[in-house]
Amino acid sequence: MKFCMIGSRGHFYYVFQSIGKVPGISLEAVSSGCEDDPAPLLKRAKDAGFDPAACPDWQEMLDRFSPDLVAVDGPFDKHAEMAARALERGIHVFCEKPVALTLEDLDKVMNARKRSGARIISMVGLRYQADFQFALRLVREGAVGKVKMVRAQKSYKLGKRPEFYRHRETYGGTIPWVGSHAIDWILAFSGSSFREVFATQTKEDNFNYGELEIACQCLFTMKNGVQAMASIDYLRPEAAPTHGDDRVRVAGTEGVLEVIGGSVILIDRDGRRELPVPPPERELFSDFACSLTGEHDCLVPESETFELTRACLLARESADTGKIIRF
Repeated sequence: MKFCMIGSRGHFYYVFQSIGKVPGISLEAVSSGCEDDPAPLLKRAKDAGFDPAACPDWQEMLDRFSPDLVAVDGPFDKHAEMAARALERGIHVFCEKPVALTLEDLDKVMNARKRSGARIISMVGLRYQADFQFALRLVREGAVGKVKMVRAQKSYKLGKRPEFYRHRETYGGTIPWVGSHAIDWILAFSGSSFREVFATQTKEDNFNYGELEIACQCLFTMKNGVQAMASIDYLRPEAAPTHGDDRVRVAGTEGVLEVIGGSVILIDRDGRRELPVPPPERELFSDFACSLTGEHDCLVPESETFELTRACLLARESADTGKIIRF
């Protein structure tokens, strides 16, 4: 399997967490996809035992090396163009989320996917994190009975961020960027696609970060009737012990399951108990790459990449307009 990488602005490191588990993969070349220095990407590649070529132009790289698979993690506003161009060449795509910043661009990616037959998945790495992967398995096995409510939280430190975060055009918004993880958990734990959303957001007191939304709330109704909420913010104090505070609460007819700080807690007819978290069954990049060879099906269906992206963009539209948006 010939493999190339474009960019290192987000979660490109998911590749190196499990690339060693993909039989026969060869990292042929990398490109920053923009004016960014490719040195960090080259270093991570070499640390993983690869010696890829560095290409200034990402499109020339795809034409020259004709990879089977490409990771797209360049400028946020270029995700859709890069993914669509790769798909049109018959190249499978491991893409940073969200895969598009507008509904029009999402349609372009979906149309390219339909025409090519190549596959695409977004970098929903937190669904593969050991605690969330274990919790999802428990819920799907019936640990809380019929799911009725899901509440997800993503709280990050703001820290120092590049200039592109200050502008909606290049950042895309906090709901699609940070919130996509929480919205993906809602998609997974509810076991349903989305029916409608009402969202709010604020840029006030955002520490002079221009158009960046510092806090957001999204209320979803799922097609199966599950009520869900995503709480998203950049308000985690710098002195906090971790960069993020990720949480999920799933309430059902027979119990409540919570994921907090790496722990999985179940409350049911037998009382409250913390369950030991096993190692993850699979890891995101290797799971997707190996699924391309027919070794197994990917844990995240490809359709959910498009469902998640659409949900993020419609939630942002609701927050922008103050209207309930139906899917």
